[in-house]
Amino acid sequence: MRETLKMLCSLPGISGRENKVRDYIISQIDGFCDYHTDNLGNLIAFKKGRQSAKNKVLIDAHMDEVGFIVTGVTDDGLLRFANVGGIDTKVFIGRNVAVGEKAVPGVVGIVPVHLTEKEDENKIPVADSLYIDIGAHGRESALTLVSPGDEVCFDGEFTEFGDGFICSKAIDNRAGCAIMIDLIRSGLEYDCFFSFSVQEEVGTRGAAASAFGVAPDYAIVTETTTAADISGVTGEDRVCVCGEGPAVSFMDRSTVYDIDLYRKALETAKQKNIKAQTKTRVAGGNDAGAIHKSRSGVKVLTLSVPTRYLHSPGCVCKYEDIESTRDLVKAMAEELAKC
Repeated sequence: MRETLKMLCSLPGISGRENKVRDYIISQIDGFCDYHTDNLGNLIAFKKGRQSAKNKVLIDAHMDEVGFIVTGVTDDGLLRFANVGGIDTKVFIGRNVAVGEKAVPGVVGIVPVHLTEKEDENKIPVADSLYIDIGAHGRESALTLVSPGDEVCFDGEFTEFGDGFICSKAIDNRAGCAIMIDLIRSGLEYDCFFSFSVQEEVGTRGAAASAFGVAPDYAIVTETTTAADISGVTGEDRVCVCGEGPAVSFMDRSTVYDIDLYRKALETAKQKNIKAQTKTRVAGGNDAGAIHKSRSGVKVLTLSVPTRYLHSPGCVCKYEDIESTRDLVKAMAEELAKC
């Protein structure tokens, strides 16, 4: 699963441009399940278990990552761009990026400090004032390499460091995809559906379509969520802590979770000696927001890998939390299938 995650994180795949991620996932699950791609680009898989399920269970993770899209090229050969998904401007100034199908290297540029007016020195520039420099001599030179509509992804190495930590772009939510691949390639006790969903970062659009198509009774969203276990943050503001297992949500900005499922997840983790913790702040949202409103309603549970610095070029998580999340997702899928 570690090598799968490394490969997944290396691939480009902003919202609406998930094809390379999807192709790799197919290469990993082919022969282990039945699958198809729907009109929106979701990859839907069905894994036959050792037993038929009493209830239809869907496990979901989104394939897309935050990034940018090229909107234009200046006469100087610099690229104008727009955000795809929610990204704080502070995290991408001066960062390396890869542009388009050719992965053209670039850097997000900014007016140098020695040319900045005194009153603007401590201000964070607005995104519209930034550009991507790909080293082109002018507009025509740039257009031989890129064009408006090209995706732009953060460019950086997958790094393992410290006490079992991983740093990479796109851990949100290639971690969830790696977990689902691992489950599909393993033996499952009960039949189960999986959705590798598109366009979560721009409004949980893919999951709305996949949930409607699968029509599950229960759904488990495997995600990442903010771990603020960093200097200066205390109490519930830490949200969750790296190394303490998946964060179980009781509410976020798009879903009020079924209280019985929330409690059942924590009880199951305790019974099976799996580390788990409560997500202690009502913040964020994920595919559960779309899934639970599908058709006549779906009971949902979200289990998230605690991850520092989400939506940045350097997301950080602990590998043991990915393993614990996988174990609890599998255990809960079995519980829901037979209940």
